Amino acid sequence: MTTINAAQKRAQAKVEYNAFLAECPSRQLLDRISDKWVVLILCALGGDNSPAKPGAAHADAPKAMRYSEISRLLAGVSQKMLTQTLRSLEHDGLLTRTVTPTVPVTVSYELTNLGLSLHHMTRGLRNWAQTHMAEVLANRENHDARTS
Repeated sequence: MTTINAAQKRAQAKVEYNAFLAECPSRQLLDRISDKWVVLILCALGGDNSPAKPGAAHADAPKAMRYSEISRLLAGVSQKMLTQTLRSLEHDGLLTRTVTPTVPVTVSYELTNLGLSLHHMTRGLRNWAQTHMAEVLANRENHDARTS
């Protein structure tokens, strides 16, 4: 009987990830990263803090931000939701939380390499939403007019 070690089990499981299967753990990850607050936090930490312009280059570099900076930037996010989202992103290894012992304590958040790789995709999603919002609103209006 052949036994496999933990690294071999992880390698085998990685090959078998399929989000179309109900029990696949990648579904939980997809659920997390498709959240609007996750997308906006990743964009904020990735340096995408200004409105996107079609075809414009993104010159801003990723940077560490304090909780209060993120909170001010993300209009409408509650303290509870921001805290939960930051904790889940840290848990998944997408960002790091650094506590500096000052008075008061300073806490900053920064993308990890894994988070940065995801940020490159969320940047495109955010830009697409901003670029096509007028068209989507027009389509909604047309649909509503046809169905009422």
